[in-house]
Order: sequence, then structure tokens, then C-alpha cells
Amino acid sequence: MPGNIGEFKESFAEIESDDDENYHPIEQVRITVPPTDDPSLPVLTFRTWFLGLISCVLLAFVNQFFAYRQNPVFLSGLAAQIVTLPIGKFMARVLPETTFRVPLTNWSFTLNPGPFNMKEHVLILLFAGTGASGVYAVGIINIVKAFYHRKMNPVAAWLLAQTTQLLGYGWAGIFRKVLVDSPYMWWPDSMVLVSMFRALHEKEARPKGGVTRLQYFIMITIASFAYYIVPAYLAPSISSISILCLIYKDKIFPQQLGSGLYGMGIGSFGLDWATVTYVGSPIATPTFAIINILVGFFLMMYVVLPISYYNNLFDAKKFPMFSSHTYDHYGQPFNISRVINETSFTLDLEGYRGYSKLYLSVCFAFSYGICFASLTATITHVALYHGKTIWSLWSKAKENLDGKMDMHTRIMRKNYESVPDWWFHVLLLIVFCLSMFNCEGFGGQLQLPWWGLIMACTIALTFTLPIGIIQATTNMQIGLNVITELIIGYIYPGRPLANVTFKTYGYISMAQALDFLADFKFGLYMKIPPKSMFVGQLVGTMVASSVCFFTSWWLLETIEHICDPSLLPDGSPWTCPGDTVFYNASIIWGVIGPLKMFASQGVYGAMNWWFLVGFLAPLPSYFLGRKYPDKKWIRLINIPLIFSVAGSMPPVRSVNYIMWGIAGIFFNIYVYRVHKKWWATYGYVLAAALDTGITMMGILLFFTLQSKDIVGPNWWGLDADDHCSLAICPTAPGIQTEGCPVF
Repeated sequence: MPGNIGEFKESFAEIESDDDENYHPIEQVRITVPPTDDPSLPVLTFRTWFLGLISCVLLAFVNQFFAYRQNPVFLSGLAAQIVTLPIGKFMARVLPETTFRVPLTNWSFTLNPGPFNMKEHVLILLFAGTGASGVYAVGIINIVKAFYHRKMNPVAAWLLAQTTQLLGYGWAGIFRKVLVDSPYMWWPDSMVLVSMFRALHEKEARPKGGVTRLQYFIMITIASFAYYIVPAYLAPSISSISILCLIYKDKIFPQQLGSGLYGMGIGSFGLDWATVTYVGSPIATPTFAIINILVGFFLMMYVVLPISYYNNLFDAKKFPMFSSHTYDHYGQPFNISRVINETSFTLDLEGYRGYSKLYLSVCFAFSYGICFASLTATITHVALYHGKTIWSLWSKAKENLDGKMDMHTRIMRKNYESVPDWWFHVLLLIVFCLSMFNCEGFGGQLQLPWWGLIMACTIALTFTLPIGIIQATTNMQIGLNVITELIIGYIYPGRPLANVTFKTYGYISMAQALDFLADFKFGLYMKIPPKSMFVGQLVGTMVASSVCFFTSWWLLETIEHICDPSLLPDGSPWTCPGDTVFYNASIIWGVIGPLKMFASQGVYGAMNWWFLVGFLAPLPSYFLGRKYPDKKWIRLINIPLIFSVAGSMPPVRSVNYIMWGIAGIFFNIYVYRVHKKWWATYGYVLAAALDTGITMMGILLFFTLQSKDIVGPNWWGLDADDHCSLAICPTAPGIQTEGCPVF
């Protein structure tokens, strides 16, 4: 398997010359996805529409409703996947098989076209996934109405929710020839879903002395379900255990070293699968990606962080070593009310000059800087390793490549009509025009002018391909949220709503495009007709966006003082924890702005050098790989992946990377090489079962106990932390923080 697509061109030539029509260059795909299809199976049936739309509406409503509460609950599409299977089979038993004809047309349909099949189930999951993914733009509506206490036109708000979710489908249509049709864009996460569907639907004989995949899935799901009550309810402390903190209970330095949540995580570990998968699935992530990410984690956490903190770079000792909060010069939380004009929602320059510059923890500051590097490194990396091949594929995409594609693409081209390009182009044009109308109309409520929308779309279009290649081959996505905030903050400062709107159109449209492409690749593996995939995703996205919008609007209009803990009655759950972060980001980037943080007059102006570092960093490994072609490991060095680690810390903590790395090395190096037969049969099934058990227990606990404020027994393990309370303490002389000693 080519771990890095530096070998892409040579391997593509292998496909063109390989005589085995069942050949696929990626071993994980070969051993997971069968090269078969039954085009006679019905797909967009009454059962698909009925169960898919209900799943979409319910998940969108539940997730959006509970997102406003102090203890939010999240239902993934996995829940719908499990629940709809028996319901679909029940409908196949009881619904009439009568054929109904639509008057004055040749169209007919039946409520029951036969046994409930896997393709119907796949499309139901995709419907549910659109509902479960949420609508990022709702955060803008929340901060306008609940935090800024300003009115917003409901039509403008609804259009914002729709257009930001749909705009990315246009980018997906432009790049699908490379990111879907190419066999090397294999989207590793799809393997888990393929394995799960095969376990649920395919009949197989029980091997002698063993179990079938379905039996294994059920056993692991039950075990995961039963165990998760311990870290989720009875003993949350086992999610992150620090040996150094348990030994040195009153010393700051050992706790900074040992805390897995607020420090370097030396000697920390977790006994919770949710801790492991917070980074992503360690089983689905390729080995070379795991190694690159662990190298990035080691450099960030054990080289950059200690050197910068203990040398007091950027006054680092005045603040916690590891935190996502903002601070003033005195080491206290930054008081935003002192620097903002409440009437115009712009920066109060006099108040800002008389108060303090804005400071970050040194880890948070470097996470921004290295995030800058990851973006420029992505462009350089993709241009060096994949530029010629992408251009070649782009040119060949216009030709008939039926005989040059991998087996799955060849099957799809033979059995089904592709989605015409003009479908994507028309959708892109319509959504872009609606977006422009939304920004310029309604009295300019969103503060973003027409040129800002064009710039946001340009950024999304530019980065969809390079970031898509990284995600399609490594299972990791590099976000655009920071760079979009930075760009509009420089160009159009002092306008918080313009900042978050620009970020949403620039970042989320790209993320939606990649989600769409990942689903399309999964549909290719499952042999779903492309037009059915397109229709299902489009309808599901529009329905989910509308449900999320109406749910949020209803709550914002009916619950007094929602999202304001200072005015809410004691014990009220409507505190909107996620939107508080979104609001703070709009103030930091939109009101104070990057000019006062990352320019020469700001504290962190040196972070801009990371743009140049990222641009140049892929060059040494690329040229070394060309000079020493026999050293295969050199070509597996992926600089964007190495840099991407810092961009996610925080919120990802050191214990998450440590446990994720241990699990990934165990399964993808040891088990994959030593017990490959077991891995091929049960590896991805194990990942799906562990996630399913956690999801089911999480839902049960929330609705039966946690939503009623029923907590577990009062003991040491009930605290949802690693008992490293001193790890967040400043170590600069004279800085006083509650619960911390003063140096």
C-alpha cells in the first residue's frame, strides 16, 4: 500500500496495466470491500424516505435542542443505523406490496419492494448523518440574539443556515473526479462503516471455533455498553489518570509534567475508549499517519512547550501552561466588557489602552502559529507530491477511463449513471446568489460585504483539494477556522458578525464539501447509485438545516435570558456552553482583531513566521526522498500532519494523543502485521462496536440520570478530571490565582 501519494503516479500506472479486474492498490480496501454489486436492489424506496427523513429530523432536533443545555447530549448517525435496521425489516414484513400509479404520469411505486436491503440502510444512515452533523451557522444566530441582544430577520437567519451548508456541494462537484474516482483517495473512515454494514447484513457461516462478524459485533457492543457506565457515570476520573499527580499532590512542577488534561501528560493514561477516539479512530487511521501525528505531538508537547514556557516566552509563566482561555497582563481572565462598546459592538480603544493587551497560554499561542504553518505546508506538500498526478488525472477525467479505474469505480461506471456536472454547477450558482443576497440584503445585518463573500468562497475553493487529499489518505482534516478569522480580522476589523460570517462561509463550506465527498466515496464502496446519493444528501441537508434553524429560533424566542447564566434562575440548564466559546471568538477576532494580537504591536507578532516555516518545511523531505528513492520511509514523512497536531491542542489534550497513539500502534502495527487474518475479519468491526456501545450507554445515561441531575456516589473517582489542580497555576512571581500558591 502506498502510504504517501508520492508513489501515486507509479501506482496509477499499475492499475492501467494490471490484468486482474479485481485489483485495488490499497490493501485495507481489498480486504474490506467486496468487488461485487447487485444493481437490481431498490434504493430510494418508501422505507428509505420514511426512515431516513424521520431519522434526519429527530437527530437534528434532539442535538440542536440539547446543545443549549449545560450538559449537552449528542446523538450520532450510529444510533439511527442501529435502530432503523429492525424497523426496516419489520416494515418489509407488514407493508402491502401493492403498486400505486400516479395519475397522468408513467410513475409508479410500492410501499414494499421486497426485503429490506443494505443499500436502503446505507442511504438511511446518510440521511441521519446530515441531521446529526448540526449547522455551524446557528452559532451566529445564537450570539446575535442571546449575547448581543439584537434583532435578526428570520428569513436572513434561515438563508444563512441553508446556504452555508449547501455551498460546499459546489466545491465537491468540482473536485470529485480526483477525490472520489481516484483509487488512492480511499477515505479510511469509510472502512469502519463498510465493515459494520457487512456485519449487520451479510450472512456468513460461523467459523469452527470462532464467531461471525455479526456475533463479534454484538458481543463487543454489549461489553462496551456495559463498561462505559464506569467512566461516564461511576468513575469519570479513570478517563485521565496521572501517576505524577497522585504522587506529588502539592507541587506545581510535577503536576505540569504529569497532567494529561492541563500539562504534558508524562505518565498519564486513560481507561475510556472515548478518551482514545477523541482524536479520531485509531483503527481506521493508516500507520504512516499515526507515526507522523505522534512525531508532531512529541515535538509540540515535549520540545516547543517546555522550552517556551520555562524560558517565559510571551510572559508564559503568568498563565497556565495549557489553556484555551484569554488573559490580561496581570494573569487574570480577560474582561471583555472593559474593552467593548456595548452600543456599537466595536472596540473601545480608550478602554483597551487603559486596560491590557490580550494574552494566551503559551500552548494556545503556538497552536495558532503552527496552525498557520499547517496550511502553507499543505499547499507545498500537495504541489510537490501530487501536482503532476492531479493534473494528469484532471486531464484524463474527460476521457473514458472504464478500463483504467479500480474495480469499484469500474463497477459503478458500468451499472449506474454518474451525476452530471451541471447539477453541481447549477446548485453552486443558485446557492452563491442566495448567499450574496443574504449578505447584502436585510440591512446588512451580517456585516459582511459582497467582496467578503467572494473572498471566503475563494479560500474554500483553494483549500478543498489539498486538504481533501490529506483527509482522503490520512483520515485527518486540517481546519480553516483560524486562517479565515485571521484574514477577515486584518482586512475588516471591528466587526464581530462579519468575522464569524466570513469564517462560516469560508471554513464550513469546505468542511461540507469534504463530508459530501467522503459520503460519495462510501457510497461508491457500497455501490449506491450516484444520483440517489446526490438526492439523498441534498434533501437531507436542507431538511436538517431547517429543523436546526427552527429549533434554535423557537428556543431563543421563548426562553427568557437563554445563554445568560447571570440572569437565568438558579439551576437553569439553558447556559449554552458551546456558544459562549463562539461568542468569545467573535470578540477576540472581530472586535479586538489580529492586528492587536499578531501584528508588530501585538504580543504574538512572531507567530507570523510560521507561515514561512510551513511553506518551506516539506522541501527537505521531498528532495531527500528523490535523492534516496530506496529509503521508502522518507516518502512517508507528511509535514502537514505533523503540524496539524498543534492546531487541535486545545481542545485535544495530551492524554488523548497518548492513548490514541498507543491504540493505533497496537492495532495498526502489531495486530495488522502479526495477526492480519484476524484484523481483516474483525478490526474495523471492533472499532464500530466500541463506538456503538459508548453511544448507546451515553444516550441511556443522559435521559435516565444525568438530565435529572442524578449523580453517582460521592467519592474520589467521581471528579471528571485528573486531580492535577495545580497544573493550571501560574508560576510567575506575584501572580495570584484562586486555589494556587503565590510565588
